[in-house]
Amino acid sequence: MGAVAKDLELYRSDEPPPGWTLDTEVDGVLRGADARGWQTFHLLGYSGGGSVALAFAAQHPERLQSLAVLEPAWAGTWDWSRSYTEHRRLYEELEGLPPEEFMAGFMRLQVRPDVVLPPAEPGAPPPWMARRPAGILAFLRTFKDYHLDRARLAAFSRPVYYAVGGLSHPDDQGDVAARLARVFFPDFHLEVFPRRHHFDPPHRIEPGRLAESLHRHWDLAEGRPAGHHEAMPSRAS
Repeated sequence: MGAVAKDLELYRSDEPPPGWTLDTEVDGVLRGADARGWQTFHLLGYSGGGSVALAFAAQHPERLQSLAVLEPAWAGTWDWSRSYTEHRRLYEELEGLPPEEFMAGFMRLQVRPDVVLPPAEPGAPPPWMARRPAGILAFLRTFKDYHLDRARLAAFSRPVYYAVGGLSHPDDQGDVAARLARVFFPDFHLEVFPRRHHFDPPHRIEPGRLAESLHRHWDLAEGRPAGHHEAMPSRAS
């Protein structure tokens, strides 16, 4: 079986589901895996999906052969540095802004100050983009009080791959990557893509390099020589 891409439960409709949290997404991944008969599988998540993947690993570690996260939006409420704490406070200041200002501020907080972001496209945003401000706000709100179980996450023993862009904000992704590498995961591999950032990510711009890294990660997790490159059960959120 090959990879299956899964959109977030958050975006199934125009508005976030009532009572939505990361657990809603964890349950969605679990249902999808069960429907395909996957007892174990590889899980990959980007941005908000990366936070979902971490939550899944904490709750259902026995289901995962490996974990891969690409710039997860959040990774728990413990061991924050002073700079990261201040950076998260800036996200809270975005709440209540009009959608256009909210998205511009949100994007700016995730890249280095010298990164030039493309201007917004003229006209009304496409339907998928129109849902993003409400969805991002839902993520920011659940991050405030969601309990990502530190002890269970620390006990996750399967291989973990973390990709980060060198142009992403160091007080954001740099802090999260360093914290997870320092505190957790006995089998942790961090890969930096120097010219990439959160809105210019490797899976869009350097898919070949990322695919090679992921294949190597999955091969080693399954005990095969690196470069074996067979299709395997995996899931993206």
